[in-house]
Amino acid sequence: MSNLERWVEALVDEFDLDREAIDIGAILDLARDAAHRVERPAAPLTTFIAGYVAGLSAGQGADHPGLDAMERATELALVWEVEPTLDEVVGGDHAPGATGTTEPVPPQGP
Repeated sequence: MSNLERWVEALVDEFDLDREAIDIGAILDLARDAAHRVERPAAPLTTFIAGYVAGLSAGQGADHPGLDAMERATELALVWEVEPTLDEVVGGDHAPGATGTTEPVPPQGP
C-alpha cells in the first residue's frame, strides 16, 4: 500500500467515511485537469469545491453526488480558456519588440 493510500485510509477512518466513496484516481484526475487547464492553485480549490458540492448534494438525497460533482468540475476544467494577463498582452511575448524581460529595450535604427 502506498503512502498516499495509507493517508486516505487514515482520513477515511478519522472521519468515519465510506472507503468506496473515495475514488483516488478520479480525484487526482480532477486536480490534474484543473491545475493544467486553469492554473496550479485551482487543483486543491476545485477538489475542495467538488467535495463540498457532493456533500451538499448527498444531504439532499442525490444518488451519486461525488461522481456528479467531479464530472461537472472536470468538464468545466477541460473547456476552460485561460485569458492572457495584462502583462502578457502589454509587455509579454505578444507585444511588438518585447524581449520577455524587464530590461529596457535598446533603441533600434541608425
